[in-house]
Amino acid sequence: MIRIDDYKNIEKAVRFFEEFSLIPHGSGNTSLIADYFVDFAKKRGLEYYRDEADNVIIRKKATKGYESRPAVIFQGHLDMVAEKKPGATIDMAKEGLTLYRDGDFLRAKDTTLGGDDGVALAYALAVLDSDDISHPDFEAVFTSDEEIGLLGAVAIDPDQIKGRLLINIDSDEEGVFTVGCAGGMRSDITLHVTREECNFDSYRVKAYGFKGGHSGVEIDKGRVNATKALVEILANIGDIRIKDIRGGNADNAIPRECECIFSACEDKTELIEKLGRDLANRYADIEPDIQVKVEKVDSALDPLTEKDSLKLISLLEKLPSGIIAMSTDVEGLVETSLNMGILRIDGDKAEVSFSVRSAKGTEKATLGERLRSIAGVHGAEYSTRGEYPAWEYKQDSHLRDVMKSVYERMYKKSPEIVIIHAGLECGIFSEKIEGLDCVSIGPNNYDIHTTEERLSLKSMSDVWNFLIEVLKEI
Repeated sequence: MIRIDDYKNIEKAVRFFEEFSLIPHGSGNTSLIADYFVDFAKKRGLEYYRDEADNVIIRKKATKGYESRPAVIFQGHLDMVAEKKPGATIDMAKEGLTLYRDGDFLRAKDTTLGGDDGVALAYALAVLDSDDISHPDFEAVFTSDEEIGLLGAVAIDPDQIKGRLLINIDSDEEGVFTVGCAGGMRSDITLHVTREECNFDSYRVKAYGFKGGHSGVEIDKGRVNATKALVEILANIGDIRIKDIRGGNADNAIPRECECIFSACEDKTELIEKLGRDLANRYADIEPDIQVKVEKVDSALDPLTEKDSLKLISLLEKLPSGIIAMSTDVEGLVETSLNMGILRIDGDKAEVSFSVRSAKGTEKATLGERLRSIAGVHGAEYSTRGEYPAWEYKQDSHLRDVMKSVYERMYKKSPEIVIIHAGLECGIFSEKIEGLDCVSIGPNNYDIHTTEERLSLKSMSDVWNFLIEVLKEI
């Protein structure tokens, strides 16, 4: 059990965080954690709803004196990006996390922490379990599979949501109120490939040590996509036959490493090592830990044909990844981007998946058509899934005004009001529910979607104090 004697106000929230972190809850694996929340509601006699998509809603009546005030929603998502360090033995589909305290930070051993969005779940449970927090009718809305396309929010029945003031707790910087975000979609490209026998020597090349990060929040920080970096090397070493290639684990996480096994008629080691050094030197200021390792290996796997190997490398080389356009309306804001998140060869299919984002629906569609065109030229198939709308800024927001007033009173300064490039579920909820008023906030959580993720306990404590005051003032 993590000791937090210095932050007694969030003791209950942290205990809940520890408890549900023992349950595997990576994207696409939310059934057990949804069970946990349903059991939580049943044990406390709270009204609850669960749908087939594993969305869970729990309701608690207003405390005395707050019955006439408008209902307030705390909203977050059940799933996390399940990443682990190279060599870690944990099976994140079956095993829970090992949390520990590192000074001010809450972290997880060898894995992502899941503070995105465990902090929202923990806050909501602490309110639902309380008998000493004043609040109006309170609604906790927990969605599934946010990280792979906001799928739970898309599937949820809006008639089940009673409140019209929604505080989304899925932001990661204290003192910043997010009031708008980009829309997005997942794009998939599949290239059918053929294998043939080949008696050339086999080699494994691996590019690793990249920072990675969230493909919305960190897409503007110049971080290098490990998959694109390795593809650049492969495209410059001459005739090879690819046996296997894989990079990234989530569409919306910038890949931290990529590995390829190939066969070649001559030893490419010296050339690859040189190209790896050139790559590391080029990005040394941004990515100081890049490494490229190549070794001769035994591999019984038949390689792709020479034609299909060239075609796959050409496809991956020509597919864009990163910032496409900056906003002309908001200085410093990325308007349109995409992230080559997952690359795999599965049998006779090479598959690559992207997270596509844009503040403008037309630009998102245009980028999708660009991907479709590149895929078509290479004889590959293109499809999309999990499309979600942008969350447009609301000129008149009672919720934003109240939260801003409370923040200024508590901290003697104004919060930063921003529109972001990352996707948030507020856009879907706002489209589905007429008159919904949303603001997204959260405590300081660093390096989300990576194994370096760490949540500040002091910030978690400060944001909790703020939320409790907001519940009193609504």
